[in-house]
Amino acid sequence: MRKYLVISIILLATTVSFSQEKNYSFSLEEAVNFALDSSYTALNSRREVAKSLKQKWETTATGLPQINGAVDYQNQLKQPVTLIPGEIAGGEPGTFVPVTFGTKQQMSLTATLNQLIFDGSYLVGLKAAKVFVDYNENANEKTLLEVRKGVINAYGGVLLSQESISILEKNLETLKDNLRETKAMFENGFAEEEDVEQLQITTAQIENQLSNSKRLEVYAKQMLNLALGIPVNSNVILEDNLGSLTVESVSLELMDTTFSYEDNVDYQIAQNLTKQRELELKLEKSRALPSINAFVNYGTAAYDDEFVFFDRETSWFQSSILGVSMTVPIFSSLQRSAKTQQAKIALEQAKTEFEQQTEQINADLDLAKSNYRFAIENYHTSQGNLRLAERIEHKNQVKYKEGISTSFELRQAQTQLYTAQQEYIESMLDVIEKKAELETVLNTPNLLNRN
Repeated sequence: MRKYLVISIILLATTVSFSQEKNYSFSLEEAVNFALDSSYTALNSRREVAKSLKQKWETTATGLPQINGAVDYQNQLKQPVTLIPGEIAGGEPGTFVPVTFGTKQQMSLTATLNQLIFDGSYLVGLKAAKVFVDYNENANEKTLLEVRKGVINAYGGVLLSQESISILEKNLETLKDNLRETKAMFENGFAEEEDVEQLQITTAQIENQLSNSKRLEVYAKQMLNLALGIPVNSNVILEDNLGSLTVESVSLELMDTTFSYEDNVDYQIAQNLTKQRELELKLEKSRALPSINAFVNYGTAAYDDEFVFFDRETSWFQSSILGVSMTVPIFSSLQRSAKTQQAKIALEQAKTEFEQQTEQINADLDLAKSNYRFAIENYHTSQGNLRLAERIEHKNQVKYKEGISTSFELRQAQTQLYTAQQEYIESMLDVIEKKAELETVLNTPNLLNRN
C-alpha cells in the first residue's frame, strides 16, 4: 500500500510539473496574432469596448419603461390622539374628548410604471452614447496597433540578442585560437609579450560582452513574453530569424501606399472628440426645453389592529393613479447660458485641436517615411561596411601571422570588425522597427478588419 502511495505522489508531482511548463513556438506573424488576442493590454482594451456598449444600453434604458414595486408595513406603537368637541360624542359643551382614528397596523403593496415621454437631453444622450462606443472602438484599434508594434520590436530584440551572442561566440573562438598560437610563438621566441597581452585584452572584452549579451537575451525574452501576455519565464521558440525578416522588410513598396486620413486611428479619435463636444453643446441647449414624464401605479392596502395580513379573511382595498407631469425651465439666473457658452468654447477648442492633429499626422507620416528610407539605406551601408571590415581583419590576420603587422594593428582591425558586426545586426532590427512604425501611421494592416 505504501509503495502505491509513493508512486501516486510521484505521478501527481510529475503531472503538476508538466502542467506548469508550457512551450510556445511562433513566427513573427503568429506572435502578433497571438498577442492581439491574448496580451494583457489587448484584453483590457476589449473590456473597455464592452463597458462602453453596456454604458450605451444604460443610457438607452433610461428612456424605456421603468417598473418599481414597493411593500410598506406600519405598526403604530402609540397611535396619535385627536381631541374632538365633547358635544359630538354626547358630552358637555366646551369639553373635548380624546379619540384615535384608523387601525394600529397597515400594509400596502404598490407597483408603479414610469415612462419618459420627452426629454431633449435624453435624445442627445443617445447620440453621445454611440459616439462614446465609436471612440472606444477606435481607441481599441490604436491599442492593437501599439501591441503589434510592441511585439515586433520585442521579437526583433530577442533575435538581435541571439544574433549578437552567435557572432560573439565565433569571434571569441577565433580570438582564443589566435591567443594560443601567439602564446606558442612567444614561448619559442617568435613573438613579443605585448602581442600576447593585446590578444588577452581583446579576449577579455569579448568574454564580458558575451556574458552581458546572454543576460540581455534573458531580459529580451521576458519582455517578449510580457508583450505576448504569457508568463515571463515561459519557453518561446522563435521560428523566424533576423536575416529573413529584414529581407522581407527591405522594400520601398510601402512608401507608395495610398494614405487616407479616414484610416488613421489618431484622426478618427480626433473626430470622435470633436463630435463629443458638438453633442455637449446640444445637451446644454436642450436643457432649456421642457421634459414630460408619465406614470401609472396600482396598489392594494389592508388595515387592522392585529397582524392578520396573510390571513385569507383579511380585506384588501385597491387603488390606482395615472399621472403626467411636465417640467418647464423658466429662469436660471443665466446659469444655463453660461454652461452653453462654455460648451461653445470647448467645441472651438476641439476644432482647433482637430486641425492640429491633422497636421501632426502629416508630420508623423513624413517622419515615418524618412526614418524607414534611412533605415534601409543604413542597412545597405552597414552591409557593405561589414564586408570591408571582414576583408581588413582577414588581411591583418595574415600580415600578423607573417610578422608584417603588429598586434596593435590586428587589434584595431578586430575592434573595427566587431563594431561593424554590431552595427549591421542593429541596422537589420532598425529596418524591421521603422517599417512597423510606418505601418502604424498608415494603419496597415487594419487590425479591426483582420480575419
